[in-house]
Amino acid sequence: MKPNVLIIIPAYNEEATIVQVLESLQQECPDYQILVVNDASTDSTSQLAKTTGVAVVVDLPVNLGIGGAVQTGLRYATRNNFDCALQFDADGQHKASDVNVLVNMVLSGECDVAIGSRFVGDAKMQGTDFLRRIGIRVFEFLSILLIRKRIRDHTSGFRAFNRQALQFIKREYPVDYPEPEIVVLLARNKFVIKEVFTQMYSRQGGVSSISIFQGPYYMFKVVISMIMASLRPREM
Repeated sequence: MKPNVLIIIPAYNEEATIVQVLESLQQECPDYQILVVNDASTDSTSQLAKTTGVAVVVDLPVNLGIGGAVQTGLRYATRNNFDCALQFDADGQHKASDVNVLVNMVLSGECDVAIGSRFVGDAKMQGTDFLRRIGIRVFEFLSILLIRKRIRDHTSGFRAFNRQALQFIKREYPVDYPEPEIVVLLARNKFVIKEVFTQMYSRQGGVSSISIFQGPYYMFKVVISMIMASLRPREM
């Protein structure tokens, strides 16, 4: 029996890349369902995604940000009884051929959550600007301090969740900059998280939601959210 897997693609103004991303996923993962959560884009992201015929497209009436868009996909996954859901960015940075690496880790029982990481093993931070490198190291140190686990790529938008993790995060998924905070929440509630190296390309289109000028504010906000998440009572 084939696994029931959903690929969730949160998308905001990604008309430059969405068709290429969907076509690459269709080629590499023909048995998986794809859901594009269009986060009230002001360009033709939604129309282009629909014309491919590859994905189900959900159009949000207002812009919810990355957290709200991903949570929409997570709730879709639980309501439709998927065994695994995988978050995949719409900007062309991830390789569709890496999807099965993460999915297999989760479905085999190796872990509850698999994160595609740029920095595992011998991988270096080449091409990463100085401020981002500082942020990555700060988040890595905090993960060791708060959850006794070294997570190298907290901001990766490439991650897979099993059914149990989905049931948990559909309620708990943070709204603003969710990736580092949800790692803390999952680890605190005894979910097994593993990183695996996956190649990451430069953004192929669109604009990052975090500019260089917003970097210090983003870092401060994420540090506070990670600390607060570590103080929350365990639910499991």
